[in-house]
This record gives sequence, structure tokens and C-alpha cells, in this order.
Amino acid sequence: MKPNDVVASLPNTPTPSSNASVDAVQQEQQPGLDFIRQVITDDIAAGRTQQVVTRFPPEPNGYLHIGHVKAICLNFGIAQEYQGVCNLRFDDTNPDAEEQEYVDGIANDVKWLGFEWNGEPRYASSYFDQLYTWAIQLIEQGDAYVDLQTPDEIKLNRGSFVEPGKNSPYRDTPVAENLALFEKMRNGELGEGQAVLRAKIDMASPNVHMRDPILYRVLHSSHHQTGDKWKMYPMYDYAHPLSDAIEGITHSLCTLEFQDHRPFYDWVVEKVKSEAVPRQYESSRLNIDYTITSKRKLRKLVEGGFVNGWDDPRMPTVVGMRRRGFTPEGLRDFCKRVGVSKSDGIVDVAMLEYCIRQSLENTAARGMAVLNPLKVTLTNLPEALDLVHARHPNVDMGERSIPLTSEIYIDRKDFEEVPPKGFKRLVPEGEVRLRHAYVIKCDEVIKDANGEVIELKCSIDPETLGKNPEGRKVKGVIHWVSASKGVAAEVRLYDRLFTESDPEVGDDFLANLNPESLTVVQAIVEPALATAQPEDRFQFEREGYFVADQYDHSAEKPVFNRILDLKDSFKPGK
Repeated sequence: MKPNDVVASLPNTPTPSSNASVDAVQQEQQPGLDFIRQVITDDIAAGRTQQVVTRFPPEPNGYLHIGHVKAICLNFGIAQEYQGVCNLRFDDTNPDAEEQEYVDGIANDVKWLGFEWNGEPRYASSYFDQLYTWAIQLIEQGDAYVDLQTPDEIKLNRGSFVEPGKNSPYRDTPVAENLALFEKMRNGELGEGQAVLRAKIDMASPNVHMRDPILYRVLHSSHHQTGDKWKMYPMYDYAHPLSDAIEGITHSLCTLEFQDHRPFYDWVVEKVKSEAVPRQYESSRLNIDYTITSKRKLRKLVEGGFVNGWDDPRMPTVVGMRRRGFTPEGLRDFCKRVGVSKSDGIVDVAMLEYCIRQSLENTAARGMAVLNPLKVTLTNLPEALDLVHARHPNVDMGERSIPLTSEIYIDRKDFEEVPPKGFKRLVPEGEVRLRHAYVIKCDEVIKDANGEVIELKCSIDPETLGKNPEGRKVKGVIHWVSASKGVAAEVRLYDRLFTESDPEVGDDFLANLNPESLTVVQAIVEPALATAQPEDRFQFEREGYFVADQYDHSAEKPVFNRILDLKDSFKPGK
């Protein structure tokens, strides 16, 4: 049950599965098939399923996050694999928390991830008339009643893990009176909290979700799709299975927290005598270390100003990951590698980063950017040159022109007056190769009044453009940018948002925020990078993968976000 739909807080009680074939399937699972695909394969082979129909059913009350990406890949991916279809359905049963902005955003996210839904987007609210008709049917069958207890009384009488619930004093109200009360609920004649419609099942059930669950509650709120037509709205647990039935969903895929809701899912579909009988199957949700996916806590980060909105590149939202520069291909690959199981666990965030790097290796053009500039004067460069090099060493992406002038910038970390052991970059009287250019030698170090190095005077070996020097070996290669023709750029260096692998360890997850999750530097980039379009991705040589910011980047003021650095600690198959 979705948090926004809860009228009375219910404990979770484990119950035996009603889908015996699902729970036993792992014992006889075919190689290469997870248990859900095994079920579908068996259903098709047995003729129980003619065409696979799945659905992705987000509630439009916020932005999608990495957990939803797994659900999207599973539902749409299975439909593709089995030549079926997948519906996009907005489960919009709680108008107080839902907005058109979220509807539009969710649709954009699904498209960006590379999926197309079947037909037009669907809405649970489009089925409100049919859901109302079925509610009348349930009342007339004696399977539902209007309860006039207060929310606190309903909660108190629900029972506990060790005590059964108590029947409502309104449980045996005559059908005619229930129908009249339900009509008053619909017309807004009863106030919020005064009445609910409940299923009549079993208040002594060991599964508290079967203890006369609530089907409708009074809510005098305008709906973003239906306006002011309704003064009451169905609960998610009622609307969801019946929406599945209306759409002919064959395999309703959800996460393990809905396993205890499955008996009611089956009960309500059976009671309304639906022609289509969908089945629900549960798998583990996606949990990643160093990551929070709680909507409430993500909202706290946004509203508290700890991040710069829902699309902050540090956020695990789809819009945040997109702005960070993550690729749809990398996210899909990640979800495929995570797979499907019935056991909850924590996925190493390094696996996600590995998949993103893999997707960028042959798709991101190369470029040079100096993030911490140190001026170098090439004292014997006879004239400025335009060096032409490939935009990618292994993939045909065309060429780029790299201007080499007598004054360039290198990164400060590439020079040491007193080098540590193993240092293979520039040192006084030492040599290093400029990437794509000459070997240079450091002849003079210039310092300011405080003793800080502010410039290096270097000479080029004119015989080393495109070839190795004779009689000696130069090991180091460093990147550089022309001082006069390079372009100033803002570079945002993003890191993990939390310092703890479990961000919720301790009393307050906010205490685990990484104070260095964002560092902004003023860099110099080669001219070809300044002409990038928003969302163009690059590998800044020796620095990492970067993306031109989706909103702030322009040729006049380039802005790049670091996607990931080049280091990769994840080992596939680990």
C-alpha cells in the first residue's frame, strides 16, 4: 500500500504465497532464466498466456529514481523479450500529492531510458466509473460495507501481530443502508474521516491486509484528471488490481513489500468476476549502497537546500542522473546485471559506475581540459600550430583542431619541484611529453613573493612531434590547453552524496552527507569542447568523463559536470 493511501497504519505480517508455482519455480528453473521469466515461459508453453501484457504503474507524486529504473527495465524489457506490450499507467488515486508536472516528467523519463509504451498513457482515474460500479457490486454481494468509525478506532480495532482484529459495529449494516451511505460519500455529504468503504473479509486473518481493508475514503480534493467530479477516491490496493484486470495485464510485476497484499489482489479480482484475471509476482527492490531512494528523505534533501533541486546531479533521480551525464544504455545494462531475485540485498554502487563507464568508453569524444592551471611558456616554439587529432582513438567521430601556442596551461599536479618516488611527470630539468604534441623540458621555475610556483619556462624538442626522441626515453605524458586560445569553463566535480555506505546509519542520515560531494573549479578547456551541445559527453583526457550541463552550458559560458572519474574498482562477476 502506498504511504499516501494509508488511512490506518498497518503492520506487515508474512503470509504464505498464493502463487505456489512462483514460489517453487526456483527449484526447477531453466538455466539463464530468472523466476519471473520462468513463469512467463511456462505460461506461454501451457497456453495460459497468448500475449504478454505488463505495465509500469507509477504514482505521479514525485520524480522517478534509480529503483524505478529497475522496474521500468523489467516491465518494458520483459514485454519486448516476449513480443508483448507494456502499458504506462499512472496510478493517480491520491490527488492531494499528485501533479501534472510529475505526469509529464515520468513520461519523459521512460522515453529517455529508451522505452515506448503501448498506445496512449493510461490513468487509474480513467477507470473511476468502473471501479465505482464494482464497489456497488461488492456492497450488493455483501462483500463491502460503509464503516463510520473514526480513523483512530479503525486502527485500534485492526489488531496486532498476536491479536486478531475486532469486527466493526457497522459490519453488518443492511445492504440498502450501505448503498445509501456510499452514495453520500460520493456526493460529498460526509466529511473527510467520517466514513470509509471496507471489504468484508476476515478480521481474524493472520494477514492484517485481509482484515477488512479500506476500498474508498472520503476526500474533497480536486483531481488533476477528473476535476471535482469525485468527493471520494479509491485506495491504491483496490484500484491497482482492478486497473490490471481492465487492461488485461497478464503479469503484474511489483516488489516484495507487496507480497502480503497479493491475497487481497486476488480476492478483489475474483469478487468482481472480472473476465481477465491478472496475476501478481514480486521480486526484490533495488537497494544500492551510498544511495537513498526514500521519497520522503529525498524531498527533505531538496526542501532543506542540501542539494540544488530534484535534478541535482548528486540525486538518484532519473532527472538527476541524466543531468549528471549517466547514459540510458549504462542504466539498462546495470539493471540487467543486477537481475531479478526473491531475496533483498545491497548492490555495490561501483557496479553502477562500472556500467556507466562501459557505456561511455566508445561513445564519449576525447578532449583536454586543465582543471587547476599552471602557466607554461614554451620559449623556443617558432610559431603557433593547429594540431589535428581524432576525436576518439578507436571510433570514427571525426577530427578536432588543437591550437598549440607559446603559452599553455598544464595541471598543477603534473609538476613537482621535489617529486615523490615514482613521479613520472614534469620536474625541474626533467622532460615530459605534451599529449599529441612535443616533448618539453623544464628549464626554469618562476615563483611569486610567497614562494609559490606561478610559471614554468620550458623548451620543446622540435624533433619529437609525432615521434619519440632519439637516444632517450620519456615516460610521462601530460595534458595541456593553449593559454590564449583555450576557453574558460566552469567545471562541477561531483562525488557521492554520502560518506557512509549505509546513509541511514546513526540517528540522522543528514549527518552522513559528504561535504565534498560538489566542488566547483574554474578550468581552461580546448576550443572544441566549448562548442559542445548540452548533454554532449566527453572524456577529459587523464581527468574523467564529463558532460555539458543540460541547462547551464553555452558556447559563451561552458559548464561541464563530472560524470565519473576514470578509476574503476569494480570487477565484473565479483
